[in-house]
Amino acid sequence: MRHCKIILLIALNFCINKSFCQTRFTDVTTASGINHVFKVYEGMFGGGACVIDFNKDGLEDVYITGGMNDDMLYKNNGNGTFTNVFEKSGMLVTKNFVTQGVTGADVNRDGLVDLFITTITRRDKPEIIPRAINLLFLNNGNGTFRDATKEYGLDQIFSFSTSASFGDFNADGWPDLYVGNYFNEYKGKLSVINDNTVVEANQIAKGNLLLNEKGKKFRDVYSDYGLEYRGFGFGGIFTDFDNDGDQDLFVNHDFGYKRTPDMLLENHFPRKKFTDVAKEKGMDLKINSMGTAVGDYNNDGLMDYYMTNIKFNYFMVNQGAGKPFINKAPELGMQFFAISWGANFADFDNDGDVDLFVANGDLNPNCVAMANFYFENMGGKFEDHARAIGLADYGISRGSVVFDYDNDGDLDLLVVNQEPVIADYPVPSVTKLFRNDSTRGNWIKIILKGVDAESHGIGSKIEVEAGGRKMIREIDGGASSIFSQSSVIAHFGLGDAKKIDKITIYWTGGNKQTIINVSINQTITITEIPEKKSNHLFIYLLAGLAVLTILFIVWRKRK
Repeated sequence: MRHCKIILLIALNFCINKSFCQTRFTDVTTASGINHVFKVYEGMFGGGACVIDFNKDGLEDVYITGGMNDDMLYKNNGNGTFTNVFEKSGMLVTKNFVTQGVTGADVNRDGLVDLFITTITRRDKPEIIPRAINLLFLNNGNGTFRDATKEYGLDQIFSFSTSASFGDFNADGWPDLYVGNYFNEYKGKLSVINDNTVVEANQIAKGNLLLNEKGKKFRDVYSDYGLEYRGFGFGGIFTDFDNDGDQDLFVNHDFGYKRTPDMLLENHFPRKKFTDVAKEKGMDLKINSMGTAVGDYNNDGLMDYYMTNIKFNYFMVNQGAGKPFINKAPELGMQFFAISWGANFADFDNDGDVDLFVANGDLNPNCVAMANFYFENMGGKFEDHARAIGLADYGISRGSVVFDYDNDGDLDLLVVNQEPVIADYPVPSVTKLFRNDSTRGNWIKIILKGVDAESHGIGSKIEVEAGGRKMIREIDGGASSIFSQSSVIAHFGLGDAKKIDKITIYWTGGNKQTIINVSINQTITITEIPEKKSNHLFIYLLAGLAVLTILFIVWRKRK
């Protein structure tokens, strides 16, 4: 009996230390009312989700693409459930297309988040690739959207598009777009894409770098900014990798070992130019690069990048100015074989460092079941606890998003799964919502309202100092998973910190703003106070003082 007690105590201690005894995520898909599955067109690609508070009620909703199925717009009811309001959304034209990815931003700066949806072909009359357009929907503010594709000049761009990402690469406050494209032409079936078909493919595609012209239209400036690269594009993400205050662009390319590797495009703002520095930075990855997660895993103020792949994923750690990135996946405990797609850095356990979720799924119709990963950050190294905490789902996963749908201060997770092409897939493969039931750790959520910067803070960085730590988040505009966009509300786990010493906002465009002594366990909104307005006021005061001085001198002389 004594030996049994010792063994039990050892096991209990192991579970407490390794977090193996408590399932911290609960599958609430059915209870939430979410009933979605992505249906592929011929195979492999899609789909994604976008977190959006489309009706501005303080509850985060979610739009999910359907591929050959209809898209869905799930309204958050505030009681743990969602209602699909797609049929009355004004976006029914998507039923004519095979939708893939989705991302959102305030395109016309009216305070409402609009949606951009990528497609690969039409459902109503399939065309030879790439005879399809991507779709832009402007938010009407009454729970509906209107199709603004033609109005913004996007009906003239035919493509086979995967992921899209909003950013502000010219720092004018108007959200721009990068769209990843896979083919310029392809006549075969997508289910039989392999190395041979890729080698023979001459029509690999350029991306689209779409400049937002003051909320009136988009113009493709890819060539204007010195870019002529082509590749099997799975999208890209705007990110400030070098901390110089402008948004650079990392581009994921499939079949990088056969054709075009990944690209790291350095922004030379205010010059209208991007330069590929991937080779010198060690980021020209020759892999099947699907998606990218961005986060500062060791709280050193530098953004690190996790790239999903077929076989083994890459974790490219930022070494700082003048140094290349280094793949530290093996030494940090992340070297596992899989076919991975979506990935999200987030502090799921509110302990002050970011963890990593990875969505895995075989090529459809191969359909070999493989579980997702949950890499918990254990003081700078990672351990996969997916099975222990309820996230080892075996669906055919693609895009994934994080958001606090129940507003309880921890981050929940939605994973978009595909319907298997084969009939005997071993488990149900449907889109899943996982509620985070963690109880430890304080937190803060920060909503940004840009004035000169993008109105929801896309492209800006937030630094929080609390409990002896400095933590940073970058507000991205999509494709930080794949085909998807997570919440733009910045979330920080604070561990046992009792207050926040300082919050610093590095707004896109160069403005810096600081707030001190902030209470924990709350959601706050920070509105930009543009420096230039303060400068203008100062100039006006000086000018007024000068005028008064001159008038006083004139008056004294006359007297």
